[in-house]
Amino acid sequence: MSARTATAFVLLAAAALGSWYLARSGREDGDDALPYEPLYRGYYLKAARILGTGPDGSLLYEIRAEHAEQVSDDRISFTDVAIDYSPESEVPWKVNADSATINQNERRVLLRGHVRAISNEGFSGNDTEIRTQYLELDPESYLAETPERVQIRIGARSLTATGMLASLKENRLELKSNVNGKFVP
Repeated sequence: MSARTATAFVLLAAAALGSWYLARSGREDGDDALPYEPLYRGYYLKAARILGTGPDGSLLYEIRAEHAEQVSDDRISFTDVAIDYSPESEVPWKVNADSATINQNERRVLLRGHVRAISNEGFSGNDTEIRTQYLELDPESYLAETPERVQIRIGARSLTATGMLASLKENRLELKSNVNGKFVP
């Protein structure tokens, strides 16, 4: 290695060390923070399918959704939701809604937007349809409840009310207030 090459090498090394030192000395302690707030990085699923099991581990119900997203550490949000009970549970109801939310510390599924619960063997053994904009469903105890306006069709009969509690397993319905109906003999 010639003297000229060695001198160039030493000058380049000194320049690199000098620029590194100047870059480090311009920083204040604790300035390693990002210049923006990072986004919450939860999971999301397309064509989600969640299975609920009973105490013995057998399939109790299935929640299907077009999209599921973890919106916080303890909450999952769903869109285009369908809930079906397994044949072994002997609950002949299917529930659909535009959206749903499940909170970690609650057993209830909070359904919103065009909520429909339908059954071929519903109340009084007739085709039954329940419609509302909001419904809280506890799929493990088979209870559906809403404080909102609800429309119910049981065979040829039609009812509206404000507030409802329904036991889907026992096909029992309790309407809270403002009950109006149309009965055809």
